[in-house]
Amino acid sequence: LFLSTFTLAVSAGAVLLLPFSIISNEILLSFPQNYYIQWLNGSLIHGLWNLASLFSNLCLFVLMPFAFFFLESEGFAGLKKGIRARILETLVMLILLALLILGIVWVASALIDNDAASMESLYDLWEFYLPYLYSCISLMGCLLLLLCTPVGLSRMFTVMGQLLVKPTILEDLDEQMYIITLEEEAIQRKLNGVSSTVEYQTVELERELEKVKSKKTNLERRKKASAWERNLVYPAVMILLLIETSISVLLVALNILYLLVDETAMPKGSGGPGIGNASLSTFGFVGAALEIILIFYLMVSSVVGFYSLRFFENFTPRKDDTTMTKIIGNCVSILVLSSALPVMSRTLGITRFDLLGDFGRFNWLGNFYIVLSYNLLFAIMTTLCLVRKFTSAVREELLKALGLDKLHLSNNPRDSEAKPSANGHQKSL
Repeated sequence: LFLSTFTLAVSAGAVLLLPFSIISNEILLSFPQNYYIQWLNGSLIHGLWNLASLFSNLCLFVLMPFAFFFLESEGFAGLKKGIRARILETLVMLILLALLILGIVWVASALIDNDAASMESLYDLWEFYLPYLYSCISLMGCLLLLLCTPVGLSRMFTVMGQLLVKPTILEDLDEQMYIITLEEEAIQRKLNGVSSTVEYQTVELERELEKVKSKKTNLERRKKASAWERNLVYPAVMILLLIETSISVLLVALNILYLLVDETAMPKGSGGPGIGNASLSTFGFVGAALEIILIFYLMVSSVVGFYSLRFFENFTPRKDDTTMTKIIGNCVSILVLSSALPVMSRTLGITRFDLLGDFGRFNWLGNFYIVLSYNLLFAIMTTLCLVRKFTSAVREELLKALGLDKLHLSNNPRDSEAKPSANGHQKSL
């Protein structure tokens, strides 16, 4: 649990790297000779980037595998059971895993690039092997972000709609409360009349009762909400989300044009501590604040999109119902996403701040075709997800008008569920 908490702290530090660096650059430009900010300099920010890279590698390749193997270990046969035996087995497993990965990379290097230089470079674990391996992990993280972020950007509207109170336009909440109360009482009477021997029917009725109570709680919350919360907060938040998403897509489109006409738009690493020399935003401090907001927005959207994907849907942690193995897996996933966030933000042109430390040494950042393809895929996938999101209601109405809604062509899981009829029996296709 301590190692998982430390990994989450490192993830939070990786997320805050780029915003802290951007705002530090603007502060140094605004107050270049101020005595109280002399501690804020390029070497400090470079050191923070290097430490974030170091601890990310440490958590990803040492601490989290140690936590997983320690959780599964029992100690070697013949040894006294206890913490020492489990730690010994865990260390042996880590050494074997490291040798296995090193052997796989060695064989792959011999098959792909069989020369003396590539083979000798594998001896230099600290300067070549680990940065190269972390570069591959970062590329996988950026590809995962490419998959999660567009889904999360469209999913954010639904999530905020569930958290906020929607306007009650042409709705009678009192009538809905009356209906849901009658439905709850009817299910409760059925549940009281069912014999305890009919276990299946009892479980089904309890599930229905939980759903009805959840709907009743939501209706009570909507009824108690003030007029300002219903009619002002919800539209303002939705408009804000739409503006942030549109600005993100627009910046990516502009970055694609820059990539085609200017070589300096390519993401690259900064060689020296050039912090505080020039503003990286056209609009100065306002533009820097907008970049920071967009970076946080992309990170939240990527996490929402990650847990919205069908493959990771069962991976979502739940209160008082999450195993330690699942917690470790969630920590590793968030660490990979957060470590790739600065690279993705610079690659997409959300910010012009150069990557510092080991983050700017990734080999694939210098490949023009990979960077251009990444920008194109992000713009296309985000646009398609948003179009699908905002046209889903129109598509459902068209399917109903044509009589095709019974064929379950919609992807909405609610439409595919069997609905109860008036006499209590289930009707399904």
